[in-house]
Amino acid sequence: MVAKTYSSWDVERFVPEEHSSTRGDFARDRGRLLHSSALRRLAAKTQVLSPTAGLDFARNRLTHSLEVAQIGRELANRLGLNADVVETACLAHDIGHPPFGHNGEKALSEWAKDCGGFEGNAQTFRLLARLEPKVHDALGESRGLNLTRASLLASVKYPWDSHTPDIDPSGREKFGVYDEDREVFHWARAGLAPRALTSEAHVMDFSDDVAYSVHDFEDAIVNGYLNPESLGPDASRDDVLGEMAHWVGDTSKDRLGEAWQRLESLSAWVRSFQSDRAHLAMLKNLTSTLIGRFASEAVMADAGAVASLEVPPATHDEIALLKGIVAVHVMSHTARQPLYLHQRGVVKALADALWEEPTHLDPIFAADFSHATTENQKRRVIVDQVASMTDQSAMVAYERLGFA
Repeated sequence: MVAKTYSSWDVERFVPEEHSSTRGDFARDRGRLLHSSALRRLAAKTQVLSPTAGLDFARNRLTHSLEVAQIGRELANRLGLNADVVETACLAHDIGHPPFGHNGEKALSEWAKDCGGFEGNAQTFRLLARLEPKVHDALGESRGLNLTRASLLASVKYPWDSHTPDIDPSGREKFGVYDEDREVFHWARAGLAPRALTSEAHVMDFSDDVAYSVHDFEDAIVNGYLNPESLGPDASRDDVLGEMAHWVGDTSKDRLGEAWQRLESLSAWVRSFQSDRAHLAMLKNLTSTLIGRFASEAVMADAGAVASLEVPPATHDEIALLKGIVAVHVMSHTARQPLYLHQRGVVKALADALWEEPTHLDPIFAADFSHATTENQKRRVIVDQVASMTDQSAMVAYERLGFA
């Protein structure tokens, strides 16, 4: 594999900077992300199971992002890409997510529908390009972390705006930038084809898929939501596969069934589980086997100006199967639906309360609110504040404002 050559276009920043140290531009980006408050907040945000649920070993958004970064860095090294650019994007990919995971994202999207909506990936771009305090331009406007173009583009999973969104299997609109942040977005994408991802963004996205599918499957078993014995071949599998296909949306029931047969034929496949070191070790070995299996199949394919990542359909199906298993056994479990409903209610109640009484805003967002000149801009500030909250701080604010 020939290593990619990076140009002056790749290392350009929206606000030009001069540095006294000899540290590389991409290493500097990685350092800025690692030291950001947005990254630290992920330690108290839901991945699949909330950090407030009392489960000591369940992954949160931060541990997930660190695992994505490790997978992405190894892939980058194997594929000839700059590992710092890919790792920065992997660390950044979830910083825009609100409290309570995709459940909170759904609630904020509904609340913000009249001011441009809410989308976790667009919020990530907004944090990188505007909200996270680091660099201001000559007019005194915050430009976020002011990452290099290569690192910023590597973080963009959906390179289009809210006017032309994609729709995911759950019906959520997916886009990568709000109207207010299009100036930096268009600067970053100058010269790229519409909706095209950079090579590094492809690797970030795939690394996220691998980590998400494998580690959430592991967590579901460790925390008792999924009994491996229930995954054995039986008469009910056909119905379960149909439900999985509905959740994942991008593959058929038959293909998921074939993927299931392939994975359960692995010598490392876990067929039973008890909470002891021997079974935990077996499960961890399965995790390593699956990550290696999936990552080894990815290759760079020349797609003209920007190379894309090519992953065999069978690998996509196996990843989708693991996601589907977790969705059916954890996220769609009827016992969890009241919790999800309450979490969405918390997010909407907080947004309503801050809108009705902006004096409750944190000082940094209160300043943004006072400088906003339109109702949409003011509503966007409310969204920024609520999205920045962790699961715990959202619940504390909910109680403090008299809702509990």
